[in-house]
Amino acid sequence: MTEPGLRERKKARTRAAIQEQAMRLFREQGYAETTVDQIAAAAEVSPATFFRYFPSKEDTVLYDAMDLVMMEVFRAQPPELTPMQALRNTMKIGLGQLTEEQLEIERERMRLFDSTPELRPRVMENYYNTIDMLSGLAAERTGREPGDLAVRVWAGAVVGVVMAAYVHTGEKLEEAFGHIDQALALLEAGLPL
Repeated sequence: MTEPGLRERKKARTRAAIQEQAMRLFREQGYAETTVDQIAAAAEVSPATFFRYFPSKEDTVLYDAMDLVMMEVFRAQPPELTPMQALRNTMKIGLGQLTEEQLEIERERMRLFDSTPELRPRVMENYYNTIDMLSGLAAERTGREPGDLAVRVWAGAVVGVVMAAYVHTGEKLEEAFGHIDQALALLEAGLPL
């Protein structure tokens, strides 16, 4: 993976600052009570700049900065690994790469997903996007098409397993990753009951 240029790094810092301030304001005053103007002011950007990075307030919660990193880590896994083995390795490596600030943003995102009814339709849309992303990665690894039924079912099963495991995790993100890994191991073993 090539190192991003100065412009890309600056854009990433601005996006991270906007998201960080949004999470702080949501925590302090509530999601519904927080406006885009307040988020922009706290991040020291204009509302127009806010909208260049996030199409809506909801997107500050839905945006997962780790997606691109995790995709690259997945692609870098040894080619002899199955998609599930590559995914489990990716999750272990990815958790180790998160800073404390990134972990806190992830914790806050998860709390908001659980506690904010206005976000639920967008969260469901996000799950479908994750299925598409995982289908693409699995297709690359297996030489199949992303629309292949087995590839899509695998991706959907992974998302379902992650959702089911996350419900039992509480607010400890590290514990969540442990439960998710256990759940993925169950899926990998054929979900024996």
